[in-house]
Amino acid sequence: MSSNSKSIHEQKSESTPSQSQTNPSNKQYQYQQQHKPSSTFNSRDEYLEHELTIMDPKRWRPNLPGKDYRFELEDTIPAMAATIGKVVMVGAIATTFATSLGLEESFILENVRYELIIAAFFIVIFSGFLLPTANLAGTHGPLIPIIPIVVAAGGHPMAFGLLIGALGLILAISKGGSMLANLTSKGVCGGLLLYLGFVGTASQVKKLYAWANSIGMEHIAFIVIFCTIILYALLEHWRKRWLAVPLSCLLGGTLAFALGAPFEFQTAPGLPNMSPMYWWGESSGWMLGLPTLESFIVVLPFAVLAVAMWSPDFLGHQVFQKINYPLRTEKVHMNIDDTMTSASIRQTFGSMLGGANFTSSWGTYIVPAAIAKRPIPAGALLTALFCVIAALWGYPMDLAIWEPVLCVALVVGVFIPLLEAGMEMTREGKTTQSAAIVVFSSVLVNPAFGWSLTMLLDNLGLIGCKDRSAKLTKMNRWIAPSVMFIILTGVMALVGLLPGIPAIISGLN
Repeated sequence: MSSNSKSIHEQKSESTPSQSQTNPSNKQYQYQQQHKPSSTFNSRDEYLEHELTIMDPKRWRPNLPGKDYRFELEDTIPAMAATIGKVVMVGAIATTFATSLGLEESFILENVRYELIIAAFFIVIFSGFLLPTANLAGTHGPLIPIIPIVVAAGGHPMAFGLLIGALGLILAISKGGSMLANLTSKGVCGGLLLYLGFVGTASQVKKLYAWANSIGMEHIAFIVIFCTIILYALLEHWRKRWLAVPLSCLLGGTLAFALGAPFEFQTAPGLPNMSPMYWWGESSGWMLGLPTLESFIVVLPFAVLAVAMWSPDFLGHQVFQKINYPLRTEKVHMNIDDTMTSASIRQTFGSMLGGANFTSSWGTYIVPAAIAKRPIPAGALLTALFCVIAALWGYPMDLAIWEPVLCVALVVGVFIPLLEAGMEMTREGKTTQSAAIVVFSSVLVNPAFGWSLTMLLDNLGLIGCKDRSAKLTKMNRWIAPSVMFIILTGVMALVGLLPGIPAIISGLN
């Protein structure tokens, strides 16, 4: 990690006015004029950092490859990791719904393929074209444990998705996401990253061992993990960590297959049903028909919780860019409000079309992209391409969900980098106090609860940096954090997510 973490949440541009500021007529040509061949730089890192500093993303206007940004080899890495992550996460949500609703297994595969195509379309429109600082709209992993509760309460997937889209759009327009991000100190954010990184790493290692045990070859898990650790350390030493995902996947899959682990391609090429009427029919797709007014009322508390959990998720992804990008690259950082806008619109249309996905910021894309020092748009277009290929070809989906490939990809591509970022953010000052509390309270309930509670305690000055607390306004010190904590905790109490406390809404216990 670079020493740029000192400037997180308070980075200020020290550069003189850019060419686009001093000569507005040349603004649209700024990137093309300042771009230089990689051969003119002393190192690849120097070239990539220069690319970040000269980019001039435009909001709600066309951003074109070659003119406003370029494709680089490094862009294929986050695209590959993102596609693997997408197949896995959407598959998990579709499986949870299918199990809860009693749908056939064929529904899962068909809907995952459908969602990959939907995702690709909106990636191109927003992250690749109109909003190049909006991270890709991914999948809301923390919602997966809540889905059976939603179904048990009589919730309808379309109603749930439409409410998430509407509430998310309200939060984006009001700039609520960026406001909450600015209220989160380095200690709180670092602790959140540490918790997510550790829990994610432990879960994937456990999953790999469970798979190896199920085939009677537990030694395979140990060998794959051990060799992955050595490979990761060597890549770090050689300053080639951006290659961790493809090389680890290749290593894990090759070792497992060579040691006798069974694998075969099963998903044949094909095209999913593209008709929304099929997916929302009473005897096809979801087999639920269209939602009623009661359906929206039932899922409202869950939708509020889902959108409230966006802020810590988005913040962690933005911070990862700030740690890995050089100074004076603020204009290419992920814009939280723009990301919420694109995620909300994508959620709304995805739900109407019949997809099973519930959106959030796409972590398996932005984390590897930040490590590779690449901006969002070029890798986004490659991700869209890879998603379409996986959906139509079918066979890559089998490889992406094979445990030796899947588990090591998520560990080295997402969770270990989250651990490193969290440690980097909490190594100085009084940040460790807040970091410890956010980990403690996240274990107690979940990361959203831990973030909101610790943010309140930190801004009040009870923990963390007292000087920072003293400089905050009354609104930022206690009013906004208190409202956020009360809303989140209240919704969790309503739906029964507070351990040991029965749900206030009857029927959800």
